[in-house]
Order: sequence, then C-alpha cells, then structure tokens
Amino acid sequence: MTSQAASVEEYIEGLAPDRKEAIQAIRSAILQNLDPVFKEGMQYGMIGYAVPHEVYPPGYHCDPKQPLYFAGLASQKSHIALYLMCVYMDPELEAYVREAFEKAGKKLDMGKSCIRFKKLDDVPLEVIGEVLRRMPAQKFIDRYEAVLATSKSRSRSKGS
Repeated sequence: MTSQAASVEEYIEGLAPDRKEAIQAIRSAILQNLDPVFKEGMQYGMIGYAVPHEVYPPGYHCDPKQPLYFAGLASQKSHIALYLMCVYMDPELEAYVREAFEKAGKKLDMGKSCIRFKKLDDVPLEVIGEVLRRMPAQKFIDRYEAVLATSKSRSRSKGS
C-alpha cells in the first residue's frame, strides 16, 4: 500500500497499533546502524533511506530526480516489507542474511531485495543492524556503479 504521507512521522501515525510498534522498532534498528550519510525520508510511498544528491549527484538511474535509493520500510496490506537494495546487489550479503536468519531460528521470506514478515517477532533486529553496518554509503555507491557498468556493458554487447 503506497502512502500519501508527507513525512515519516505522518506515515507512522497513520498505522494500526501493531504495525506502528513493529515499524518503530525496525526503524530504530535501522537508524542506530545506518551510515549517517544515508538520509531518511518518504520515498516511493514508504519510509526510505537514500544517498542524497549532495553526496551522489547523479541520483537513481531510473529517475535521476530521486536520490540513490538504498532501503525502504513499508506496511503493506498483508505484511511488513523491508527493502534492502544492498542485499540485492551483493551475493555475499544475501548469503549472510539467509544464514543469520536460520541461526536466529527465524523463517526468512525474501524476494530479490524485500524481506517480508507478519510481526516484529519474525525479524531478528540484530541481523538487520549487521546488514546495514556491512554496507556503508561509499561501499554501496561503488557496488551500485559496478552493477550499472556491468549492465551497460551487457547491453552494448547484445546490440553488437
């Protein structure tokens, strides 16, 4: 569900009590472990974390007006979603997430970058914190640019 909230506070205020508690706890874990270069705000109708244009002027390649998207936190219709682009771009980090959830005794419901869960107890917050600590902003930018370069290279070779 895309929110029309203008601020993170407004977004959280509009949530049902159980969702509000979970979102606040996950948000707190994110903010405690996130590289301070990343900025929090509303992005794509959810709480977003991004590399601001002041740090990375090109912005997000799909929409350069947007800052470089790193993570998102959203209350969806049937679950809560935590979007971690760093996991999508880093096979080692993805392997860490899978292994850490298993070690924590938690069932992992994950797509390419999205971890879905029903309640706060389903999320090992220490694992989320560690994922964020392992991907500071500059490392994320470097990975992002490498992925873009690889995809551009592939596009050129297909067109040859």
